[in-house]
Amino acid sequence: MNFDVDFTDEQLLLTTVQAGRVLGVGRTTIYQLIKTGELHAVHVGGSCRISWAELERYVTRLEAAYQPAEPPASAPGRRWRRVVDADGQRTIFAVGMPDPHDPAA
Repeated sequence: MNFDVDFTDEQLLLTTVQAGRVLGVGRTTIYQLIKTGELHAVHVGGSCRISWAELERYVTRLEAAYQPAEPPASAPGRRWRRVVDADGQRTIFAVGMPDPHDPAA
């Protein structure tokens, strides 16, 4: 079963299962993060949804917790980009950062 076809890059809100796939955690962990206030959910009718922007903010907060309080002056703000390669594989990477898989970087 191909799980990537149930959401697209244009989709603004993700289910808890989809958000878990993006972060590499389970649905239960997503609900725990919502309960503790680490992730902010949007409720549409009876459904709980999480925006791409909220997932990006969450990851940025996690990274900030492991970095010095004052970033170097030359460090640009990190932006995230989602791409789909020719094989249909989805990748999320930081824009402006060297690609760890690129030997020339």
